Amino acid sequence: MKNDQNGFTLIESLLVLSIFMIISSITVFSLKPQHSVLEDEAFLTQLKADLYYSQQYAISHQHEVSVVILPAQYKYYMLLRPELPPIIMRNYSKNINLATSTLPLYFKFLNDGNVNQFGTLLIQTNNKTYQMTVLIGKGRFYVK
Repeated sequence: MKNDQNGFTLIESLLVLSIFMIISSITVFSLKPQHSVLEDEAFLTQLKADLYYSQQYAISHQHEVSVVILPAQYKYYMLLRPELPPIIMRNYSKNINLATSTLPLYFKFLNDGNVNQFGTLLIQTNNKTYQMTVLIGKGRFYVK
């Protein structure tokens, strides 16, 4: 009688397992840079949405809305008056640094949607440096 065993040896199983572990660890390390890119995009999207909301709030309620950025505390907020609670308050990642260029870290959306100041704000991340530019008139802004 023939004694056939239809299985794998321990060495063959360990070899396949080690190859699988190497391939999966390479995949994990290649995805890590994507996390910071996604974090940057999420922050920029949230900031733009909050600014649009503040502008629309100022127009619809006919009140000035102040935008205050506190880079030392990694947060920004939008408020009507200092004695009232903020309309929006957001904390952001410590990997993101907001710095003034020609636009101060405090500006207002007027009740017609325009801004009281215009200029450029720098947004520095681990990957890139972005410029948020607030244009004179109509309160338009863009990030590049």
